[in-house]
Amino acid sequence: MLSFLYYIKPLFLPPMNFILLALVGWLCTRRWPVLGRRIIMIAVAGLLLLSLPAVSGVLLSSLQVHPPLDTSQPVAEDSAIVVLAAGMYVDAPEYGGDTAGGLTLERLRYAAKLHRDLGLPVMTTGGITGDFDTPLSDAMAKVLTEEFGVETVWTEDESLNTKENATNSEALLQSHGVSTVYLVTHSWHMRRAVLVFESAGLSVIPAPTRLGGIIDIGLGDFIPNAGALYGSYYALHEWLGQIWYLWVYT
Repeated sequence: MLSFLYYIKPLFLPPMNFILLALVGWLCTRRWPVLGRRIIMIAVAGLLLLSLPAVSGVLLSSLQVHPPLDTSQPVAEDSAIVVLAAGMYVDAPEYGGDTAGGLTLERLRYAAKLHRDLGLPVMTTGGITGDFDTPLSDAMAKVLTEEFGVETVWTEDESLNTKENATNSEALLQSHGVSTVYLVTHSWHMRRAVLVFESAGLSVIPAPTRLGGIIDIGLGDFIPNAGALYGSYYALHEWLGQIWYLWVYT
């Protein structure tokens, strides 16, 4: 089921959803030309809007509900840093095989900083969720130890989604006497992550990374680009995920 969802999910997100909508419009033009053209126009307009930095920034900002972590506060007792996976760079020739992808690296970098600031052990969580052979958590642990110099890294390599990240991590952390986690993920993903980690019975201190969004909107924010569409994709992916998790797990 999870493998099926992995491959079907892109059909409901940009740009594929608008491409499919435009295809429907084109098919409709043979019998209902006015309706078909309107459907195509809606598809093009939707793709254009989500490619605007102003729109992408607003969408991402709407998901940021947790402020940056204040590392000057006392460190929670019986705690550890848990960093969630966010994709793999598969068969990387310059690294000799699978390694952490770009979004995952952003989370790992911040987890390594927290490790230096707080002196806590780090746990990586993530299994094999795509067409690669290395569990995400193992690739993450390798980067943390070899590239960021983090000595204590625990791994959880069976989870396939955020919910499983939480339940599997809780079981492993219990064996190490940990009940509180400094949870590292992107700011737009944090609300859903906190929901499931708290549901798993852990006390959660959000440690979001990549906070941002639109602050001062300028002319350039209304010029479409691929980077803005990329941001809109993750924002809509997360909103759909939050709706699903709130429905299923609350």
